[in-house]
Amino acid sequence: MSDRESSSPAEPVGDVLAKKRNDLAVIRTDLANERTLLAYLRTSLMMVGTGGTLIKFFGESRELLVAGYSALVVGAVVLLAGILRFFRWWRQIRLREE
Repeated sequence: MSDRESSSPAEPVGDVLAKKRNDLAVIRTDLANERTLLAYLRTSLMMVGTGGTLIKFFGESRELLVAGYSALVVGAVVLLAGILRFFRWWRQIRLREE
């Protein structure tokens, strides 16, 4: 009796391809989630940089000072929202993968 006959039956080719396609879809989704986190980070850094610039160079003007501190707060909120969104989707991707 050969090894081929004694082993369990092989998966049909269609099942193997479907599993491989599913694995690739999970990887693409995971990478898209990471790109989205990086976009949130980039936006947050831009807001914080703008706020810092307004505070540093235009601190004499009350309106621009308020705008600078507002931009700092908005930047922090955007970063927090991006991190929370990333981990929420990361958890869902991992649960669907199993």
